[in-house]
Amino acid sequence: MVEVEVVYAAVDRQALLRVVVPAGTTVRAALQASGVGQAFPELDLAGCPVGIFGKVVVDPDTREVQPGDRIEIYRPLLADPKEVRRLRAAKAAEAKARNQ
Repeated sequence: MVEVEVVYAAVDRQALLRVVVPAGTTVRAALQASGVGQAFPELDLAGCPVGIFGKVVVDPDTREVQPGDRIEIYRPLLADPKEVRRLRAAKAAEAKARNQ
């Protein structure tokens, strides 16, 4: 048996769940076994992006969990960080041009 943690942070609440699964369990199967889908019904556990200790898991349907893994479920970004920086720089350049 292998003990892992499953974490998810929604906008208004968060969860850290410990789950014990048989050795050889995949990341996706561990998510299903954790019960996080019942706590957050809006989650699409079959397709949501996940990672382990901050590193994205490319294929959670085949990657097996290891003892002590911390499986993180990622939410989609509301805004593209590059676009936000570009808009902020354009606004700063415009303000600088007005002040000269």
